[in-house]
Amino acid sequence: MDWSDRIGRRLKPRDLHVFMAVAEHRNIAKAAESLAISRPVVSRTIAELERTLGVPLFDRSSHGVEPTLYGDALLKRSVVIFDEMQQSVKEIEFLSDPNAGELRVGCTEPMAAGFVSAVVDRLCRRYPRLTFQLEIANAATLQMNTLRERKCELAVARKLEPLPEPDMDAEILFHDKFFVVAGPNTTWRGRQIALAQLLDEPWIVTRVDLQPGSPILDVFRGGALDIRKPKIVCDSLNLRNSLLASGRYLTILHGSVLRFGVERRLLRVLPVELPAHRLPVSVITLKNRTLSPIAELFIKCAREVAKTLAKEGSSLQH
Repeated sequence: MDWSDRIGRRLKPRDLHVFMAVAEHRNIAKAAESLAISRPVVSRTIAELERTLGVPLFDRSSHGVEPTLYGDALLKRSVVIFDEMQQSVKEIEFLSDPNAGELRVGCTEPMAAGFVSAVVDRLCRRYPRLTFQLEIANAATLQMNTLRERKCELAVARKLEPLPEPDMDAEILFHDKFFVVAGPNTTWRGRQIALAQLLDEPWIVTRVDLQPGSPILDVFRGGALDIRKPKIVCDSLNLRNSLLASGRYLTILHGSVLRFGVERRLLRVLPVELPAHRLPVSVITLKNRTLSPIAELFIKCAREVAKTLAKEGSSLQH
């Protein structure tokens, strides 16, 4: 039997689906439960796959199973196969009804709070039957894991490096700016405030803001300042906005969040001149991956919305 016979007659999509479930759960019983089939069926399917391929796909132990080197190789390609199949189904659905379909988008929290929400809203107005699934994560997770594992079709985030990863394409949509903001009842007034004057104030930051390479850290370091002991470290936008409303706390926000998010109506931009720092926000996709028509629509719409940020600086200034 040659290899083409093995692929065409012996290696079935259903078997790969079972294999992927076992690899995900690392347990035969849990995989069977998730697939709503019996444990013997799962075990028999894996055994037949191993006989067909002539290599062991899993190492068994009392604690469960772990993919072997061969299993990891099959898993990597199986994810791509099923993703492309799913993309083809989506494209057929879209071609039969251009107003319907689903898109999985990965983005950071600031992009979800502003720019991406504006793009999604514009698309929903134009195509009411479109649906979206958003995967929220930091830029590193989106590019290192979420995209590569095909949990989303595209991501909107900052590039980690000036050049994209070898297996990714990145198109810069706009350069975001940063602004110091407080609640509407803040006691800080004046025509110009130096960032150094605010260093001992109660700041609210996220955990990502304090990580090496964070653009927020870069803003402070650009002024030869350090913010290693903020008053509150919190990833909850609701808590942050609630505390800012008191007028006692400060934070730094992306200009795109202030332009498109609800924060613009709830917060006051302080007249603080920050060190020059423009954050390149990109739409990132995997190379050699067929984009669905909805993904193409999203990227086109994202370019349109990005153009409205050209006057961001003047419209948000104090």
